[in-house]
Amino acid sequence: MKNGTRLAAVDLGSNSYRLEIGQVDHGQIHRTEYLKETVRQGNGLDDARNLTPEAMQRGWDALARFGERLAGFDRSQVRAVATQTLREARNRDEFLLRARTVLGFGIDVITGREEARLIYQGVAHTLPHTDATNRERRLVIDIGGRSTEMIIGQAHEAEVMESYRVGSVAWSMKHFAQGLFTPAAFQAAEVAAKAVLDDALGTYFPDRWDVVYGASGTIGAVGDVLAAAGYEPGLVTREGLDWLVDRLLRAGSADRLRIDAMREDRKPVIGGGVSVLRAVFDLLEIEEMRVAQGALRHGVLYELLERDDVVADLRTATVARLAARFPVDRAQVKRVGETAASLYVQLNPAARGGSTTSRAGRALRKLGWAAQLHEIGAQISHSEYHKHGAYILDNADAPGFAVNEMHALSQLVLGHRGKLRKLESALDDEAFVSQLIALRLAVILCHARRDPDLQGLTLERPEGRRFIVGCRPGWSALFPQSAHLLREEVLAWQKTPWRVELAGA
Repeated sequence: MKNGTRLAAVDLGSNSYRLEIGQVDHGQIHRTEYLKETVRQGNGLDDARNLTPEAMQRGWDALARFGERLAGFDRSQVRAVATQTLREARNRDEFLLRARTVLGFGIDVITGREEARLIYQGVAHTLPHTDATNRERRLVIDIGGRSTEMIIGQAHEAEVMESYRVGSVAWSMKHFAQGLFTPAAFQAAEVAAKAVLDDALGTYFPDRWDVVYGASGTIGAVGDVLAAAGYEPGLVTREGLDWLVDRLLRAGSADRLRIDAMREDRKPVIGGGVSVLRAVFDLLEIEEMRVAQGALRHGVLYELLERDDVVADLRTATVARLAARFPVDRAQVKRVGETAASLYVQLNPAARGGSTTSRAGRALRKLGWAAQLHEIGAQISHSEYHKHGAYILDNADAPGFAVNEMHALSQLVLGHRGKLRKLESALDDEAFVSQLIALRLAVILCHARRDPDLQGLTLERPEGRRFIVGCRPGWSALFPQSAHLLREEVLAWQKTPWRVELAGA
């Protein structure tokens, strides 16, 4: 991107929503504005894991204010990501429908490991550059409102990533519900945190890293308090944590806590956050942790800067990894992909060439990924393999993809064959339907697992919710089975708001 371009990242965290706006300057991003709103949405999940109306309203109000600030930004300059609370919320679609409207931009719900990867990118890009002879092995830890991420990496490459369902808001609600600080509460909170984080022992043991960095939220707040108390700035130590817990116990409750450099909005969740942090120190035998300036939102900003190149390659690699893990007929997926692309560009000529800088080109690329993955479910069972494939994609770890982006791919895989009623809500999206009709027709035309004869075969959408498939004279006589399957396809679409017509078959 050109120097001077503005980029914005929105982080819908469990405790706070954050908006970071930066300006591109020779490959670096310099902050021009930062807004934070304490939404505390993580404590708005009821027993059925639904966001309460009050919690949703707090989120919508914050996003509306962010949206006003982002007026005038192009879609390619903004990315919003949501984390653990919206990963858990059963009614997240209800929240997101309005949230995207008031913000004015899309919102991606990202997986825990994808959150971890982006956190590492944010930390790595804000640390001093290390040359090839001094590639420190980094352990990065981020304690958020409802999840804790741990990452091992070198330079800008995250190598091991995991997300654990333990955080400052969740632990404060569970173990410090009345805001009271007692020795018993801290002991119970730390034991419970260790039980969740115990799996980390086999992966993040001390021999695998040289330096520990703590990102954002709890760790930043603890670092500020310790620095104000005379400890070394930018460093969290065991001694410092013991001193802080002693201060919390002396205060007895969040309401009576008076401590320099601790913001009022942090006091209600500091008990849970410190408990988790102490558990991490004990489990991983950490003596000191450096407070990093980078966080999730910075990783999102730098990926916006590099998205067309680096992230496109990462996604392509993710798709290739999935295709290799669930072996497919490579020749078949190649011919289906090429056929689907040929049909799609007839509907959307702007997609020709597959440029990732245009929406049409990105849609064509996603169609290609769906074609590459459409048969992965057959490794489980050939019976209804499209359903197995969709399930795999909805539940796979997919670096570079948001949850909703993987779901869109899963819906294409689910819908590439069979009845269409299962896609009822998705059929309101015209862009998705264009991808779907191209993929379904490609699968039909390649049913014999050999290259289809596409000469004179056309696909057009003249107006409204109609598609016309055209064939040259005599085509149906040459390929009677394909012609039969096309007529069956016409009938399948009659049970939807869309219509498919045949001309010449």
